[in-house]
Amino acid sequence: MLQIQNIRENKESIITALKKRNIDAEPMLSKVLELDEKRRSIQTELDATLAESNKLSKEIGMLFKTGKAQEANALKEKTAGLKETSKTLGDDLNTTADELQQQLYLIPNVPHESVPAGSTEEDNEEIFKEGDIPTLSEGALPHWELAKKYDIIDFELGVKITGAGFPVYKGKGARLQRALISYFLDKNAEAGYTEMQVPLMVNEDSGYGTGQLPDKEGQMYHVQADDLYLIPTAEVPVTNLHRGDLLAESDFPIRYTGYTPCFRREAGSYGAHVRGLNRLHQFDKVEIVRLEHPNNSYQALDDMVEHVKNILRELKLPYRILRLCGGDLGFTSALTFDFEVFSTAQDRWLEISSVSNFETFQANRLKLRYKDENGKSQLAHTLNGSSLALPRVLAGILENYQTDAGIKIPDVLVPYCGFDIID
Repeated sequence: MLQIQNIRENKESIITALKKRNIDAEPMLSKVLELDEKRRSIQTELDATLAESNKLSKEIGMLFKTGKAQEANALKEKTAGLKETSKTLGDDLNTTADELQQQLYLIPNVPHESVPAGSTEEDNEEIFKEGDIPTLSEGALPHWELAKKYDIIDFELGVKITGAGFPVYKGKGARLQRALISYFLDKNAEAGYTEMQVPLMVNEDSGYGTGQLPDKEGQMYHVQADDLYLIPTAEVPVTNLHRGDLLAESDFPIRYTGYTPCFRREAGSYGAHVRGLNRLHQFDKVEIVRLEHPNNSYQALDDMVEHVKNILRELKLPYRILRLCGGDLGFTSALTFDFEVFSTAQDRWLEISSVSNFETFQANRLKLRYKDENGKSQLAHTLNGSSLALPRVLAGILENYQTDAGIKIPDVLVPYCGFDIID
């Protein structure tokens, strides 16, 4: 959520920056400033009314003490009117403040200056590519056919139990899935991230805190009886660990990692490109989250990108990194780098990680602050990234490591799996 003071002082530059997202922000920003002016005006009037009421209350006390009951009672009638006025003003203030908050929730984050203009994923910038794309033998299969051939993932059984998008992992498929989770968590822990195990459902305040609400409400599973939401990523509960906190500068950096199942409705997702593991309603993901001093957040972002690079190098998967354009940038992000692995059997790139800096956008919603060297409260910066999302990593391994004898296991995963081939 943008800060009102920033909007007030930098309205035109924010309008220009948000054009990268292909939106005209002028009406929204003007509405914010209009509501803020109204809120401040009501607050001023309310403060004056309460001050007058308090002043009269003291005078009434003095009049009663000096035996001037008639004058005191006359003033009491006046204070009754002031109390009614203050109640009306208080209600107006709450209504205006709520309307202002809801308007602020509609405005996306301001893109970083390095974000390219563009409308769709076709306009994203490829900034790095590494790894050799393997040459597969004739008749190489996509992962959903490999899963059936080796009986390691059953998509039809998932449909029977729940519905489409809820696969069942079996035998070596389940063990490979568990191996990837353990490997990712170990790599993150070695890099200084503290492992956290968090709830898989969050309350509404948590959803608003990290920006999934109201922007992604339709994509989240909502348990209406308890007003809880199934998490779309561990970013939500992990970042909310510090909602409302006032940190010291010495607390930075704060680094967390966590494994969770993730749940997304993915409404409207159809077609050949969503077959198999390409897009699911339930999937496993290991996340990294950082809370940083603003002066260090972009160095932290670079460190996170290098960390994900090293994992993919060890897995020996061909990958590339994209800098997302304004039109493809997430609502809460200031700058995002997407990692994609190449699926040789599908002959296409598959997104397996997004690494983002949200600057103060989430922190403002979370009221996540720190005391600076002058003792003043400042907003922290928040970052997160996938390290990694399992379904498409697994798809990439199955397809790129397939041989006539079976599916080889990447060397780094063999100690975790306890086997070196799926046959």
